[in-house]
This record gives sequence, C-alpha cells and structure tokens, in this order.
Amino acid sequence: MKYKYIILITCVFTALTGCKKYIDVNKDPNRPVDVKESLMLAPVEAAISQNIVAGGNLPIVMQEYMQVIALNQVPPNLDTYLMYHQDMDGDWYNYYVQVMNNLVLLNKKAEANGSNNYAGISKILLAYSLGSATDAWGDVPFSNAFKGIDGLNVTYDSQESIYNQIQTLLDNAIADIGKGSTVVPAGDDYYFNGDMTKWKKVAYTLKARYYMHLTKAPGRTAAAQAQLALAALANGMASNDDDMKMPFSGAAGAENPWQQNFLPASTLVLASTVVDGFKTRNDPRLTKMVAPAIETGLYNGRVIGTDGIGSLQSYSLGGAFYASTSSNNYILNYSEALFLKAEATLIVSGVTAAQPVYLAAVQSHMSKLGIATTDVANYLASRGTLTTANALRLIIEEKNVANFLSMENYTDWRRTGYPALTKVKNGLSDIPRRVLYPQSEITVNPQPQQSAKLTDRVWWDAQ
Repeated sequence: MKYKYIILITCVFTALTGCKKYIDVNKDPNRPVDVKESLMLAPVEAAISQNIVAGGNLPIVMQEYMQVIALNQVPPNLDTYLMYHQDMDGDWYNYYVQVMNNLVLLNKKAEANGSNNYAGISKILLAYSLGSATDAWGDVPFSNAFKGIDGLNVTYDSQESIYNQIQTLLDNAIADIGKGSTVVPAGDDYYFNGDMTKWKKVAYTLKARYYMHLTKAPGRTAAAQAQLALAALANGMASNDDDMKMPFSGAAGAENPWQQNFLPASTLVLASTVVDGFKTRNDPRLTKMVAPAIETGLYNGRVIGTDGIGSLQSYSLGGAFYASTSSNNYILNYSEALFLKAEATLIVSGVTAAQPVYLAAVQSHMSKLGIATTDVANYLASRGTLTTANALRLIIEEKNVANFLSMENYTDWRRTGYPALTKVKNGLSDIPRRVLYPQSEITVNPQPQQSAKLTDRVWWDAQ
C-alpha cells in the first residue's frame, strides 16, 4: 500500500503527463498495443509469401502429391503419403496465428479508422488465406475463431459456409475500395505499392477462382459457376502487370523462399514426373523453370518412392525464373485468370469459343518467361487445337505449368483429374485428397472432423 501513496504524492508535484509516466509502470514499450495499419500490412504480406505460399510443410507436401517435388530420402516419407497429425502443426499456426489473426486485427483497426483501402486489402488477403486453408483441410474454424476464447471449443464452419464467407469478404473488399480513403498504402504494400485498381482486380479474380472450384460441388452446377466466374473476370486481372507477387532482392536474408526450399541441405529436388513432362512436350519453358543437374548438366528429376538415395547434385532443382535468390514469389497471376476464363468459356460456350482464350493464356505465361514468339507458335501448334475430347485436359495441363509451385494445382487436380497422375512407387495409399488436421488442434480443440483420413474428400471434391 505504501507504493500507492508514494505515487499519489509524487503526482501532486508533477505535471499530469509526468504523472502518467510514473503510473504506467506495467506498459512494455517494446510491445505496443496500438499499431498503425502501415506497420501491420507489410509483415502480414511477408508472412503470406513466406509461410503460406512457399513455407512450412503444406505447400511442399502439395507439390509432392502433384509429383513436382521429391524428397531424396528412402521411403516411407511424405512423398509416399506418410503423414502424422503433428506434421501440420506449424502450418496451422502459420495460417491462424501469423496470418489470419493479424488480418482480422488489421481489418478491425482499418474499419474503425475509416482506412477503407487497408480494410479492403485485409479482406482480400483474408479471403485468399481462408480459401487456401479450407482447400487443404476442408471444414475449418472461422466465424468464431478470432473472438479471444483461446481456441477452446471453437466449432468448425462447414466448407460450404466457408466458401460463402469468402465471397462475402471479397464483395465487401470491393465495396471498401470503392469508398476511397485519405490513408493510402505505399511502400508497406509489397505486392502493389498501394495501387488499389490492381487490388480490386485481384478481388474479382479470386471470386472467379472460388466460383470455379465449385463446378462439381453438391448443389451447384458447372454452368452456373462458370457464368459467375465469367462475370467476375470481366473486372479481373487484365495483363501480366497485374500479377500479385512478392519481390525479393536476393541479398542475404532476402532470398526467394522456393530457392531456400531447394537448398542442397533440404534434400528437396524436382520429381521426374514434372521434369519428364517438360521434355516430352518439348516445352521451351524447360530451361527457365528447371535447373540442370549440377553433376551431369542434364535435366533429371527423381522418381518418387525410389528405394535408394541419389546424389543431390544428380537431380534438377527449380529453375531461375521461380527459384533463384531474387525470383518473385507469385501469389496470384494473370495467366491463371485467363485459364479460369478458358475453362468457364468451355463450359458455357464450347471449344470454339474457348480456343482463343486458351491460346492467350499460354502466350501470357510464355511472354512473362521471355520465350521467343516463334518458339511459342511452334509449341502451341504441337499441342493441337481444343476438341471436345481434349479441351479440359489441355487447359488444366497448361494451367498447371503456368501456376508452377502453386497449391492451386492440387485443387485443380482434385476437381478435374488433370494432369493425370498415378500412385507413386511405394505409396502407402491412393493419392491423398487432403491433409490431416494438426495434432495441436486435436489436443486443445477436439472436433469430429479431425478424424478425416488423407484419402477422404473435402465437400467440393465430389465424385
């Protein structure tokens, strides 16, 4: 009690602001409780790039399931569909603590301050992150996940409900951007430097992505979803300049995360399925997207499930465009928008209408990689014209190349069956159609959905 009186007496002889300094003895100046929007956006964008798009186990596991990346290890391992619940602990933390919780806080602060641009961006990034989470796990917590109840007894929202909330977030983001704001992001926005026109295009493109995910979902029709997607794409990305990407300088501590994933010590290399695919197609993008093996100078992927361990230097790694120290990390790209349009057009109007959109989609990606016009034309000629029999396959196969290292390819494979994959050597099950819920979540917040197996389908992944 003596300390209280001493403080009170001291305050009588001190200016009011000085008194406040004495009283606030429990405030840590290194842990501020009020942070500007501009100081919140940059780290959460970096976290999305580093921990969701290219970090943790989840994005790598999905590339293993798609037979793009291989572990240079003796099976069984993640390559051959061995997964434990604890393997996903870090990824769940990345999504819910490092990214989505901070986006919810950013959105609340921006709305309270009338910072409409920041509010719009936070909702777009929340929709993106939430969509990535539900496509991996199925039902996930969201509507009650950020209410300060320490993760206990938080029921999961159905995936159908999550998809509705994604569209609502994007609609509200578009409305926020339309209101304008005197507070405008700049250098704190790594992706677009505060260009809200581009952010609006991203919102519409994401709307189209999540509409097209539901072409086979219960209670939906492909035609209706395609019509919704086409309407959204009319306001979506319009050129490669609209790509949403995280830039990297390549300096120490600022390297592209995929380059870090492929460092020799990681034992991650490219799989034979993807490398041989480039060679079989005679794809001129091979040298841009795949690095030759250091040992032989040849383009050589590892056969997933191989019993022995080879020299790391005998296998190809990611190439210069996507996996050098200074490569951009692509979050969402214009080529995907065109492939979405090609698929939706195919559903609504048929192969003849889809053909020019498909060609433009392939050309947009090759142009970005700097492929010569003659090589582009020769490649497209070798791939042939879309027909009723091959159209969906060609569209998704080419989209898979243009979305190299993206988790979106795993979603496309599950909903379309393309590119065609077969179970890997020494595979412990059929090719997984989801990942397991994390052990940390099962321990603190047990829910019935957590019994799902790797081969169980999520809601939209209908037969």
